[in-house]
Formats: sequence, structure tokens, C-alpha cells
Amino acid sequence: MDSNFLPSISLRASRRADRNHLQSRDGKEGLASGKSYQDSPLKIIWKRGFIRLVLVGGIIWGLLILTALLFHAWSCQSSIAFFSALCNKSSVIYGAIQNLGLVTPPHRCSIPVADDPNKIVIPQKRSPEKFVQSLSYFMEDFTETNGSQPPPLFGGHITWQQRDESFKVKPTMKVHCGFIRNGGAEMAQKDVKFVKKCRFVVASGIFDGYDTPHQPSNISACSQKLFCFLMVVDEVSLEFIKKNVTVREDNDGGEWVGIWRLILLKHPPYDEPRRNGKVPKILTHRLFPQAQYSIWIDGKMELIVDPLLLLERYLWREKNTFAIAQHKHHRNVYEEADANKRRKRYARPLIDLHMKIYRYEGMEPWNPKKSTPSDIPEGAVIIREHTALSNLFSCLWFNEVHLFTPRDQLSFGYVVYRLGGLFKFFMFPNCEYNSIFILHNHTREHSSKVEWVKSLDEFKKDKTGGLKESRGGLGLWTPYPGDLDSVVLPSVKRTSKAG
Repeated sequence: MDSNFLPSISLRASRRADRNHLQSRDGKEGLASGKSYQDSPLKIIWKRGFIRLVLVGGIIWGLLILTALLFHAWSCQSSIAFFSALCNKSSVIYGAIQNLGLVTPPHRCSIPVADDPNKIVIPQKRSPEKFVQSLSYFMEDFTETNGSQPPPLFGGHITWQQRDESFKVKPTMKVHCGFIRNGGAEMAQKDVKFVKKCRFVVASGIFDGYDTPHQPSNISACSQKLFCFLMVVDEVSLEFIKKNVTVREDNDGGEWVGIWRLILLKHPPYDEPRRNGKVPKILTHRLFPQAQYSIWIDGKMELIVDPLLLLERYLWREKNTFAIAQHKHHRNVYEEADANKRRKRYARPLIDLHMKIYRYEGMEPWNPKKSTPSDIPEGAVIIREHTALSNLFSCLWFNEVHLFTPRDQLSFGYVVYRLGGLFKFFMFPNCEYNSIFILHNHTREHSSKVEWVKSLDEFKKDKTGGLKESRGGLGLWTPYPGDLDSVVLPSVKRTSKAG
């Protein structure tokens, strides 16, 4: 029995070995033929390693992008001056992270406006004129030259003596206030005719195609009948608007985008689009001479408060004639100038020259002892009654923009200072200012060569004329009659996020 059993086991073992041999041989043959192969261990490891590498690389790349976005968001709100200066709030990236909620929105507080626009009592009389009863303007450009007569400038060739005299308030005054004959910024007759009927105006402006009109919201039926909504544009912007939004034409040839009546200014008076934008912003009373009240709002903003409620809140309730918001960060003009230089808002040496003239003429840094809450406004919203003194202030403010840099926030407090406290205005909190509008991004980023100039020598070396403005700004008139070399600008602590 044992002898029979042993051969049986031996036979089965040999058959199993033969089958394993055949399977091994078939596997090798299949691997060679490619019909039913299995990956080698080395190839399997390589494949798995490659997939892991792709996944890890994707994760790392995503983390880098997220880190960059978070850094951008943090830098825009950092109190460290160096990092806050890196923030570009008009960039696509900033807009994206703002939409994701990674950027803290501006502080808003409720505006104590009246409940019902229909119940507001509109004053029947203008505010009394205490200091200026008659205000007129120079219309011709006179220059003292030995050779040929230069072409007229929109703001005129103002002499330093004329500028100094214009700050001396008298009952009857005549000052430069833009719109010199043949200086540019002409309106078509159809628009001149239309604006003559506008007593209450909401004005805005778009220049060089940087924006498209944003329709106001929460406008009552009463305000729609009472106000003219006037959007001032140049020819470049008008063409851009027509390509991107629907423009309808009325029976008189007037062009409209929603509630906005487009007002074309032909022949822009300045080389710099930002300086052109100051014409309707500051000289609203010159563009629309029949207007008794006006509200200016920058072109990139969407008005979300009824304009009649704004007039009642900021003018009529406390009998003001001029209202503007306090700047979010700065009160000191020299700190604002420093922030403008670091953000490349205009040529650094020209901002320094601008500030040296103000310092030479006695402009002190803001301090709590001053009668005004700040020397720096947020100029994107201006609410005015067009009294003689208010109009005089606007003219003098514009003359500073015409003579120096287009950064109008640098000139506001100086004009208030030179008028010696006669001009009273309401500077309302910045949180209320943020509640008046929704801010939209520009269609493209603004930049010009002059903003990158680091020294006055660059102006002299540039023979193409691409740096120096030809119709406004520093350098067009006789040298300043004072020793500016000895002027030392006040030190700036840079305590705010903006600089």
C-alpha cells in the first residue's frame, strides 16, 4: 500500500511542476508576443511615480497661486507701507479676490437721510451772498511775449501775481476759471441748449475710454423729473461707449445711455486725460451755468442714493453750500503727496515742486488745532450749491490743478488755507461716502509716461515731447518768484495703509 501511494504523490508533483513550467513558458511567450502581457515591477513603479509627481506638482502649483492671491489681498490692507504700495486695486487679480470675499470691503455706515423724497421741502431762495456779490471770468488769454503769440490755453497763462490776487476776496471779483476762448472743451449747440434748462444736476465724466456709464439706482420719480443726469465725455470715450453699450438718439439729436444724457466736449484742452477730467468735475458751474445745485460723482461709480436726499442731508439740513467727504487715510497734504509719489500717480519731481511752493507760501501740515477736520478730501463725490463764493472756490481750486499737478486732492486744502477761513464747507465722514455709491473697475488700467519720471532731467532729455505736458502743468510759465532751493518739506511718518 505504501509503495502504491508514493508513486502517486510523485506523479502529481511532477505534473504540477510541468504545469508551472508551461504557464511560465506561456507567460514569457505572451510577453514576447504582446498579446497578454503583464507590466514589469519597474514599469509599474515608474507609472505610479509619474502620476504621483503630476498630482503633487498640481497641488504645489495651486498652493502657490492661492498664496499669491492671499498675499495680494493682505498687501492691499497691510499697515506696512512697503507692502501696501505693491497693491494695484485696479488690477484684474484684485477684482477677482475682491469677488471671492478675500478683501475687507470699505467701511460703510448708514446715511441719516430723510425717509421720503416727496416730503422734502426745496428752498425757494438761494443762500445769501456774504463775501462775493459779483463774480466774472477772464475769457481771453493775454501773455507777455517778445516773439510770436502762443496759442491760448484753456486755463489761461496765469501769472504768479494774478494767482496771488485771486485769493484776495472782494465783493466784486474777476478771476481765471477755464474756458478761455479757443482753448478747447467746446460743447455742441444741441447740448448747450439742453443744459440751459437744468437747475438740478447730477454730473459725471468719462475720458479716454476708461469707463462705461453705470446706471444710478434707487432714484425716485420726483428726482427723475427734477434732475438732469449729465455724463460728460470726450470723443474717444463716446466712440468707446457706442461700441460697448446701447446709445439711443432723441428727436433733437441728443444721445442717451439709460438715464444719462451724453455731453460731448470736443477738442480736449489738456494732454493728460486725468487733467481733462477735472474740467466737468471742478468747473461744473461753468459747464452748466443755469444749475443751482449739482452732485458730482466719478465715472467709475454707480450712484445708489436718491440725489434729492443727498441735497437735503448735506446742504439744506444744516444750510451748507459745499459738501465733500473726508479722505479715508490722510489729513496732511504732505502725507498725501508722499503717497501719490509712491503709487506713481504723477511725476515725482513735479509733486515735490508743487509741495515746495505750498510750503514756501506757508501751508502747514494738518493738525487738530486747524478749523477743518482734514486738508485732504475724497474728491469723487462733490455736492454743491452754486453760490458766488462756492463758484470762486471751484475756480481757484481748478486754477491750481491747471498750474500744477492734476492731483486735485493736493490743492483742495491749500485753497481753503489761502481763503483765510471765509469758505465754509461740510466734510462728512468717509463711511457715509462709501454708502453713496458702488465702485466699479476701470475698463483698463491708466498709465502715462509722465507718472514714471524720476527727475526733471528726464523732461529735458526727452526730445519727442512725450513727457512734458504742453497745455497745462508746471513748466509752462515764468519761473516761480521765490527761492525754492531752501525749502525743506515736512517729514512724513507714513502711518496709513495708503502710504
